[in-house]
Amino acid sequence: MNIKKRIISIISETEKGKFSNIALNEYFKANPLSSKERGFITEVFYGTIRNKIFLDTMINKRVKEIKKDWLRQLLRISIYQITFMDSDEAGVVWEAAELAKRKFSNPIGKFVNGVLRSYLRDKDQEIKKLRSEDKLNILYSYPKWFYKKMKDEYGEDCEKVLKSLKKIPYLSIRVNTLKYSTDEFEKLLSKENINIIKKVDTVYYIDSGIVIYFDEFKEGKIIAQDGASYLAVKSLDPKPGDFVLDTCSAPGSKTVLIGELMKNQGKILALDIHPHKIKLIEGNAKKMGINIITPVKMDATKVKEQGLKFDKILVDAPCSGYGVIRKKPEALYNKNMDNVHELSELQYNILDSASKTLKEDGELIYSTCTITREENTDNISKFLKNNPEFESLRVNIPSNVSGEYDNVNGFLINFKEEILDNFYIVKLRRKKN
Repeated sequence: MNIKKRIISIISETEKGKFSNIALNEYFKANPLSSKERGFITEVFYGTIRNKIFLDTMINKRVKEIKKDWLRQLLRISIYQITFMDSDEAGVVWEAAELAKRKFSNPIGKFVNGVLRSYLRDKDQEIKKLRSEDKLNILYSYPKWFYKKMKDEYGEDCEKVLKSLKKIPYLSIRVNTLKYSTDEFEKLLSKENINIIKKVDTVYYIDSGIVIYFDEFKEGKIIAQDGASYLAVKSLDPKPGDFVLDTCSAPGSKTVLIGELMKNQGKILALDIHPHKIKLIEGNAKKMGINIITPVKMDATKVKEQGLKFDKILVDAPCSGYGVIRKKPEALYNKNMDNVHELSELQYNILDSASKTLKEDGELIYSTCTITREENTDNISKFLKNNPEFESLRVNIPSNVSGEYDNVNGFLINFKEEILDNFYIVKLRRKKN
């Protein structure tokens, strides 16, 4: 099958609601491809989704209506190649016209040729015009409300934020030190000629995704995890023998890290509201060799009613996900400001409920994988105002991770960080009476 037909089929899956990372991984598992083919498909697939607003704007200026979804996807990926990749522009136009001709008819092939040639003639002027008219939301493919919010929150740094969230992510792998060592992992990478882009403690950013097919991955010696979520758990500092609550734990990558840092000694209560996700937590725990985790189906806003008291609590709250849109770019197009307000309220309710179960002198980490003030600083400011028995503590972040502290001691890994996900982490402690 032609490689662009492959890309169109995967994009169509995401348009029907499947997460982009799941759609791509499932396709690669079912279809043996060379590393070069996988690399090209990955770049064009994610690049087309990341730049959908720009691509559709360019198409819609030249076409009144496209009834066939397949044809729109072909135009999208072709304009993406012409604009954002070092491609043979004439070759891209010819291939797209040939594909359309073979699938539909000669007139459709000529139609595609005409649209793409029109864009080629106007491309530089179109981009210049978007910038001069302050339409960076179109240039960088963001909903207008999100662009306005970033301008309000970041001012002169707004464009840096927009660019940062569109960068191509690297695969990050964490070593499970209960089964493996960083030395062993680094020797494996060297043997396979895989380069380390960045290291955060036991988390490695590497330039190849082939490791997820290694036996070490299947055996739970390594796990896919971002350094930002790793730092949230590390900041919790769970100790052997602790009783720990993980309020929103599925699929369990943070939960098993808690167990690892506890040296598999103590007890972890792992909550999730969805029954099918409990099996994900159980599966991850078994794979990683952690047997102190008890997964429970429970609404985290109701945990205060259980009468239990914990030494440490992780509230990695459900959020808008704008800190991880490098990996899940489709998240940009299905949320709005109403969702942010709804989520911030849910997050606060989970935090408030969980806090009631924390022992005196116990510590709680609140974290999100988003960058909006409502879901981060504002929530913590409100919580501290309403709960004077709590105080915030400054979290320690490695010097090779960039971001900023806010006025409640929280740390936001933001646009200044080149590699890690954008992520918010704050530590709270219940004061002794």
